[in-house]
Amino acid sequence: MGGSTVVEIGRVNNLQVVREADFGYYLDAETGNTSDDILLPIKSALGKEISIGDRIDAFIYRDSKDRPIATLKNPIAQVGELAYLEVVSVTKIGSFVNFGLEKDILVPFKEENYRLEVGSSYLFYIYLDKTGRIAASTRIDSHLEITNKYKENDEITGTVYGFQTNGSVMVAVDNLYKAVILTKEYFTRIKPGEVLNLRVRKYFEDGRLEVTPRKDKLTEKEALEEKILDYLKKHKGQMSYNDKSSSEDIKKVFGSSKNYFKNALGGLMKRNLITQDEEGTKLL
Repeated sequence: MGGSTVVEIGRVNNLQVVREADFGYYLDAETGNTSDDILLPIKSALGKEISIGDRIDAFIYRDSKDRPIATLKNPIAQVGELAYLEVVSVTKIGSFVNFGLEKDILVPFKEENYRLEVGSSYLFYIYLDKTGRIAASTRIDSHLEITNKYKENDEITGTVYGFQTNGSVMVAVDNLYKAVILTKEYFTRIKPGEVLNLRVRKYFEDGRLEVTPRKDKLTEKEALEEKILDYLKKHKGQMSYNDKSSSEDIKKVFGSSKNYFKNALGGLMKRNLITQDEEGTKLL
């Protein structure tokens, strides 16, 4: 586009309709140059009655020929925002995500912090690349905020967006705020893009939240006791696992720490529901 334009690509702009054609309407790009007028194609006007002189809110992006084009359709997000988007294809140049418009947007390979899978959704930051095209990135950490609005034990949801070198999980609470799940707090496989139900544990000194997928001790113990009973019922009332079993086995089969598992077995023995010996555990 020639001249100094105030039109923001990748955002909703309030522009005036200056001309009409068989195939759509032209919006004033406010550069003082009519050749910069932006086309709003008929199909993108969504059947709305439009007259010359009207000011309308239109989302501006670039078409396949790199020309600015307008639509009255609302995309899932605008440039400068975070959005949870589905991957629709993976190509040699990167992945494409559904943005809610006719045209999918590119996640360049260098902006993929982890492998993206078709059909899965992840949290992305929407930005304009060097050529002025809308693009998306999984590198969202610097775009998340710090908050103090949650209290200890508040139940929240968060989207996984990566892992620290020590295995701690990086989570965006409400897709806005920085949070971490420490390695000792989870026992099942967690993947980027997963949305988890979490509980607030505390705040770190840098303002990030420490969150956990675990319930409070009592609720977790009761849930684990039920899980053990279910397992026994499905395996003819006996299993080879007991409080001497390896942490790895317990984690794999029951998604729990050895400590919690021992507590749950103790609770079931107190209730006279099971018995234990070197061979394992039996239902009474």
